[in-house]
Amino acid sequence: MSDLVIVESPAKAKTIKKYLGSEYEVIASMGHIRDLPKSKMGVDTKNDFAPQYVDMKGKEDVIKELRKYAKKCDKIYLATDPDREGEAISWHIAQMLKLDINDNNRVAFNEITKSGVQNGMNSPHKIDTDLVNAQQARRILDRLVGYELSPFLWKKVKKGLSAGRVQSVAVSIIVDRENAIRKFVPKEYWSIDAKFTAPSSKKVFEASLVSVDGKKINIPDQSGKADSKKIEISCRADADNILKKLENAVYKVTSVKKRVTKKQPSPPFITSTMQQEASRKLNFSSKRTMKAAQELYEGVDIEGIGAVGLITYMRTDSLRISAEAKNSALQYIETVYGKNYVSPRDFKSGKNAQDAHEAIRPSTPELTPERVKNSLTSDQYRLYKLIWERFIASQMATALLDTTSVEIEANGCMFRSSGYSVKFDGFMILYVDSESSEENKKELPVINKDDILELNSIDGNQHFTQPPPRYTEASLIKALEENGIGRPSTYAPTITTITARQYVERDGKSLKPTGLGEVITTLMKEHFSKIVDSQFTAEMENSLDDIEKGTKDWVETLHDFYDEFSDTLRKAEEAMDGKRVKVPDEETDIVCELCGRNMVIKFSRYGKFLACPGFPECKNTKQIVTETEGNCPRCNGKMLLKKSKKGRSFYGCEKYPDCNFMTWNTPSKEICPECSKTLFIKGGKYGKLICENENCGYERELKK
Repeated sequence: MSDLVIVESPAKAKTIKKYLGSEYEVIASMGHIRDLPKSKMGVDTKNDFAPQYVDMKGKEDVIKELRKYAKKCDKIYLATDPDREGEAISWHIAQMLKLDINDNNRVAFNEITKSGVQNGMNSPHKIDTDLVNAQQARRILDRLVGYELSPFLWKKVKKGLSAGRVQSVAVSIIVDRENAIRKFVPKEYWSIDAKFTAPSSKKVFEASLVSVDGKKINIPDQSGKADSKKIEISCRADADNILKKLENAVYKVTSVKKRVTKKQPSPPFITSTMQQEASRKLNFSSKRTMKAAQELYEGVDIEGIGAVGLITYMRTDSLRISAEAKNSALQYIETVYGKNYVSPRDFKSGKNAQDAHEAIRPSTPELTPERVKNSLTSDQYRLYKLIWERFIASQMATALLDTTSVEIEANGCMFRSSGYSVKFDGFMILYVDSESSEENKKELPVINKDDILELNSIDGNQHFTQPPPRYTEASLIKALEENGIGRPSTYAPTITTITARQYVERDGKSLKPTGLGEVITTLMKEHFSKIVDSQFTAEMENSLDDIEKGTKDWVETLHDFYDEFSDTLRKAEEAMDGKRVKVPDEETDIVCELCGRNMVIKFSRYGKFLACPGFPECKNTKQIVTETEGNCPRCNGKMLLKKSKKGRSFYGCEKYPDCNFMTWNTPSKEICPECSKTLFIKGGKYGKLICENENCGYERELKK
């Protein structure tokens, strides 16, 4: 008889089966098989929060298959993902199959490679009940908040709403930023900027005024606070006075400072930094990033190799890497770039890091992105390339930059210009992270002390202080991580939930609260301040970590939370008795053609639409129309951005249904050189421009 190995997904099962061979059966549970019931609370709050788990709907066939295989096998190994959720899935399977909870039947794979699988199978251990209890506590906490707070919101705002520990804090953070933007009062300030010609090379460079008569120029920050020790150029008159002072001035170089600056590579990815960088560099949502990462971890069929997991486990907050992986990276760097590019490094994890797993890295560094490109989808390839380059670069030499700072004096006014050139590229030959400011600096021409510079132009330029920016997915994940809210596994589902619930909407890359999100946050802050308090939520996360470590009791933790929460809920219901909060409609300038009122934006499960505010007297509704670049290749009508029922964007002619042209490809400004119709972008920024005129067929690669 074969031994049985139970994993979560078919892809992972296929990859592991390849390494274990015919002596093992490997089957997938397809994720969780048991959970709290959907139809009721499923938690006995009067009996120490005893959970009432039930078999999940739709999993009947999977459960039947698991039991069938279990009867045939002498030994069963539980090989679900190596985290809280994976441990809980293994525990539920053990309960269902009546396995001995004290048996060494749990195996974990940090990477789905031959050595990773062998190491896991050679080190079976007991199910970690502390880890299971941490997962149970989180699940029950979320159920308590969701099932007791959501009905309150239904009664006081509208049906179908939900609340959650992490999602409510995330929405609150976004609402707070929006309020800060609204309250922001711009402050005017001016800069004095000049262009000079260097005497030896005759090259032009720029410099900015930094002080007048020994006093530094004050550049206001977002607060707009003045600094009495500095000079403010707050209006055109101030700028004109300085420009007048500089009339017929001689511009002399008083200082040329040169130094070598060292630039260190970034550490390998953890979950949060991977999601942030994929958002900035690849324009991936966190959900899209985690989907591609899961596929890379579970295994992909690589041409000439077969199924192999390409990266280590993708839910981690540890920066630890194995000696074996480090040595592989160092050997690759020396072979490809030479010894002077090799610099072995270890990175220190954050103070709250679990350190159960390594950092996210390629499981086999020798498998370069180009080697596996033809076997991967576009998303898999782009993310793998990002992970691979970041990891390899982390073991490469420090980059050396020759930096120059020049000071120029004229009639008591001091100008400064800075620049750099690369002395030794080091890791930058392979990878530069998206937040690097070096990309924006320019190399200065040769300038010497006491040079007299030729002034090309000098101008006063008006500026205004800017409000804090809206959060993007990347900056929100960073804020959640810095405040200890959620854990690596929760960032992506949290953002997915708050956008799906229409508490937050996307505006390009930015996240902004809807009217509904703002109303709920105001209500929550008034009556459930702890639920939307970042510090309280972070402390709860720390309590869950303590349960995982075995230093805190999970039932006691739930009592600490629920006893106060239930009392708060009772008081809120008393305070709001007979009251209801109205969600304000967002008015548009589109006039209802039936009654003349300005139409308002409403939400449905398919997204936004326009509705007449005179409902029920006037029931007029219409789609929200967004015009795009270009014209229809069939009738020359305008192209409109539309949404499918699944929320996917497509483009259609404004004259539908008379003209039924539609396409998934994005209209561009460019015109076909052969037929003068609009060209469409196929495949994103790495794709090509195509003509959708059926009688043409022109196409060309996009300029990179």
